[in-house]
Amino acid sequence: MIEIRDLHVDYGKVSAVRGVSVTAHPGRVTLVLGANGAGKTTTLRTVAGLNAPTSGEILVDGKSVVGWPAHRILARGVSLVPEGRRVFSSLTVGENLKVGGLIASKKDREESMRRAFEMFPILEERQDGPAGLLSGGEQQMLAFGRSLMSQPSYILMDEPSMGLAPAVVDRVMDSVRAIADRGIGVLMVEQNAEAGMKIADDVVVVNRGESVYSGPVEEARKHSSVVSAFLGEAALTGSDSGVES
Repeated sequence: MIEIRDLHVDYGKVSAVRGVSVTAHPGRVTLVLGANGAGKTTTLRTVAGLNAPTSGEILVDGKSVVGWPAHRILARGVSLVPEGRRVFSSLTVGENLKVGGLIASKKDREESMRRAFEMFPILEERQDGPAGLLSGGEQQMLAFGRSLMSQPSYILMDEPSMGLAPAVVDRVMDSVRAIADRGIGVLMVEQNAEAGMKIADDVVVVNRGESVYSGPVEEARKHSSVVSAFLGEAALTGSDSGVES
């Protein structure tokens, strides 16, 4: 289990996160909602070791990882799928996957590659082609597959639906659910509230760097006024402006 307790993160004199508490369980999707600038991405980056917390606790399976470098947190079983996918466009699909498995043994990399191809057959079909020629949705599948190569217990996902057409968003969210159903805990930041809530188990709402709501997705749906207060009605209906196929 990932436990984030009263997390505070400052950028100089600016408080980006000031009191976020989130719990993510194995085999469950925990959805973090909030307006732009609420501190969601900073929270994920801090859990992944890319930002240093000012105060608070981050525990992975009961072990504090505060102050650990990113590679050590990855080895602990926490992988990050960053916003915007960030695949290596000039490398092949297969090479991108291998990058994700650098910390694993050769045997584990081969097994992880097999599982990634099993979950995302398009990656096997395109494994020898440049990742930059994949569509937006295919690149997101590659980003997921790359994160699985380290055999994580938990995956942090930052805006996986960003820039994707509605039909592609559904496929991406189905993939998120499939990853969790394999026993991996998913902590996901997502602007498309409705798409995220379709596959999430638990919901946390963050406003101005603070956690203001936490509970099962069924309860969150009963409190849609809480969600809409911080995201607006467009998020609940799944706005699809500026899409990419």
